[in-house]
Amino acid sequence: MSFIKTDDNINLFYETNGTGEPIIFVHEFAGDYRSWAPQVNYFSRFNQCITYCARGYHPSDIPEDEMQYSQERAWQDIISLMDNLKIEKAHIVGLSMGGFATLHLGIQAPHRVRSLVIAGCGYGAIPIEKTTYNQDADFTNVSFETAQNIINKGMEVVGSEYALGPSRVQFQNKDPKGWQLFNDHLIKHDAVGSANTLLGVQNKRPNLYELEKEISSINSPTLIINGDEDDMCLEVGLFLKRTIKTSGLLIVPKTGHTINLEEPALFNHHLSEFYSSINASKWNERDKRAEIVKL
Repeated sequence: MSFIKTDDNINLFYETNGTGEPIIFVHEFAGDYRSWAPQVNYFSRFNQCITYCARGYHPSDIPEDEMQYSQERAWQDIISLMDNLKIEKAHIVGLSMGGFATLHLGIQAPHRVRSLVIAGCGYGAIPIEKTTYNQDADFTNVSFETAQNIINKGMEVVGSEYALGPSRVQFQNKDPKGWQLFNDHLIKHDAVGSANTLLGVQNKRPNLYELEKEISSINSPTLIINGDEDDMCLEVGLFLKRTIKTSGLLIVPKTGHTINLEEPALFNHHLSEFYSSINASKWNERDKRAEIVKL
């Protein structure tokens, strides 16, 4: 097993496969480094592919103090990984929680970024008055309640419920075997690590609409990906597309939240096309002639 140590003395487990220009894959709350297997299997033919477990996910350290988990730490841990592996710049690919970390990294350390892929990013970041769906409770309360349930009931119970959420059933319907593996991994996650991740990282997500100025500063090539049945993230995907001048938006039909596992071939194809465009210097800012003038 391979580990790096962060600047706040946390051991993070990582794997690296292949050689070439590095791609770092950043997992979601319900995933871990194994969630990127279809991408590593494909891209390690051409690139150095790096996956890791965030703090709170075995075999990385599981800090018991909630204060050691945060949105800021999430993107800083990517930098720690890069520094330890002596990687100056990398393509960063993040899903959901990993998408938030990728977005913040693009804002805070653009000089370390070759490109950004921000997938399934947005749940909990939309002001309630902007939502187009019925939100039963605000994201803060949902995260707190889920964290308490994890501690009281255990990951086997709560994880199985989480894996059958309204944006997860698409995966189960399309690929029952793949979904079952995803579920089996999820229910084995550490309860303390998962609860602290919800409380310290998920629960304290910023309102992305209030970060419009910071997000608009991103000039790295950016690909935004959403499933069209991932209702909690669709609106934010459009917002990010309209805010990041170097971005493209891919909406995958009949698809939920776990896009890279649910539609791995399509996901890999579009990433490959994205990287080819970057290497050919064809992924540029939006042509100003295509912009609608606001009166």
